Amino acid sequence: MAGRIEDYALIGDMQTAALVCRDGTVDWLCLPRFDSHAIFAGLLGTEEHGFWRLGPAHPADTPPPRAARRSYRGDSLILESEWDTTRGTVRVTDFMPPRDGAPQLIRIVEGVSGRVPMRSTLRMRFSYGRVVPWVHKHEGRTVAVAGPDSVWFDTTAETYGKSLTTYADFTVAPGDRIAFTISWEPSHKQPPPLPEPEQSLVATEDFWRDWVEHCTYHGPYREAVIRSLITLKALTYAPTGGIVAAPTTSLPEEIGGVRNWDYRYTWLRDAAITLSSLLRTGYREEARAWREWLLRAVAGDPENLQIMYGIAGERELGEAELDWLPGYEQSGPVRVGNGAAHQLQLDVYGEVTEALHLAHMTGLARNDYASLLQLKLIRYLEKHWDEPDEGIWEVRGPRRHFVHSKVMAWVAVDRTIKLIESGDADGPLDKWRELRDDIHRDVCERGYDKERNTFTQSYGSKELDASLLLIPQMGFLPPDDKRVIGTIEAIQRELSTPDGFILRYPTSGTSEGVDGLPGDEGAFLACSFWMADDLAMIGRVDEARKLFEKLLSLRNDLGLLAEEWDPRLKRQVGNFPQAFSHVPLIDTALRLTASGAYGG
Repeated sequence: MAGRIEDYALIGDMQTAALVCRDGTVDWLCLPRFDSHAIFAGLLGTEEHGFWRLGPAHPADTPPPRAARRSYRGDSLILESEWDTTRGTVRVTDFMPPRDGAPQLIRIVEGVSGRVPMRSTLRMRFSYGRVVPWVHKHEGRTVAVAGPDSVWFDTTAETYGKSLTTYADFTVAPGDRIAFTISWEPSHKQPPPLPEPEQSLVATEDFWRDWVEHCTYHGPYREAVIRSLITLKALTYAPTGGIVAAPTTSLPEEIGGVRNWDYRYTWLRDAAITLSSLLRTGYREEARAWREWLLRAVAGDPENLQIMYGIAGERELGEAELDWLPGYEQSGPVRVGNGAAHQLQLDVYGEVTEALHLAHMTGLARNDYASLLQLKLIRYLEKHWDEPDEGIWEVRGPRRHFVHSKVMAWVAVDRTIKLIESGDADGPLDKWRELRDDIHRDVCERGYDKERNTFTQSYGSKELDASLLLIPQMGFLPPDDKRVIGTIEAIQRELSTPDGFILRYPTSGTSEGVDGLPGDEGAFLACSFWMADDLAMIGRVDEARKLFEKLLSLRNDLGLLAEEWDPRLKRQVGNFPQAFSHVPLIDTALRLTASGAYGG
């Protein structure tokens, strides 16, 4: 059985990622890309669907021991786990070198004290656990082959096969270092070069040290910000600059529920807000690469802008269910692909335009096509801003006039007007100023409940929505506007959990809710960070700081966050780790630091 979501660590090479459990099991790894088929899919099924455990030997009828300590080595993505046993102490170092050739996952076992019996158990299952590969020896190396894929297993330890699994039993004493590596290569090509684990470890540590040195944030929350930035970097697909929302699929928003989605793609919204955080912390090269990815993905067809694309800009992300996988803790179905790719979400135009605007304002080298794209997006919005859409939360129910979508359409027009006013683009200023005023008026008249002094989720509705917290952050209304304060207080009353975290919107349990789905979900972490931001903006800075630090306490021991927090089960839920949680963490830290609202 897979561990709790917060029991996992992330390692990756900026092209794919693995999740390593506290007991030394790699339960999730897709090769060669984030969105490739998994060779270890035990996270969403059982051990029969693939895993790699490396840790102290233990009796077959007992669960594998959990590491007594684990941490990342400094500011890096190199995981170090230590076990204390009756025989001594052992350390395992797990990492994936930034790729220069074949993708590799390297695990180095080091004896610390005593003599510790160890076991490596490697069960590769291709195509998300469905295909048993042909495992054989080739010139002294172990290779697993199935269809287009081959995975090469290299170690100096003696290995043997049993029950379609590759084992290695060995003992380590102080100073012993034994490395294990798997490398992927297309099955029709020559074998990948023999790995050099120790050299790769040094190079990986150097890479992360050099990258972190570019961070311009030196405030009181630096540890949390740096770990979030490293996580965002790990979710970036280096060859193209695309950023995945998370490296996993189908980790449930409700344990046992059906709200299970594939997040291994680039949402324009998530990527745009990630770009914002990277720019504000000194990472201009990542921002430039994402802008280039955006221009390639959208190409000459902004009228058909999708809300998400593949990491190389692919448009077709057809959704399917993998019925042979029971799902994480029996939370089915397991989905790959994402049918929301072709939804209409008008807010995306605002997020993309805001990101391009911020890139322009922070001095990123001008790109004429980026300005042209921005103008084309506004011409589309001129004709479509007043249509209903599926909104930021990708509802699978009827389209509505979501207030957040209209606000972000206003943002798109407003930022484009600013671009024209700066002299860096040409457009019909008077016409678009009028459009901006029209959208603003429409939202304030149709999306605001005067009796309750709050904006609502959609025109004519009574429900609230946490995305309304972005109204002051986007500059749609000033923080001291009574309608903004009323909305913040209404969301605190109606969408807060007992421990003070924020739900996205009301759900309806077993019946179908506004999103067209049955079931409930946890508190959405991004929304809780937005609340902390808003509280700081309206002068309730001490309350904001307390909420922020309470949110920081939800991170696992390695500083990682999933999408949501289940207040009933007191555990993380949803895909993991989640860019849409780590980005607002950074943003709130920056805001609180600027306001001086922090303890100590």
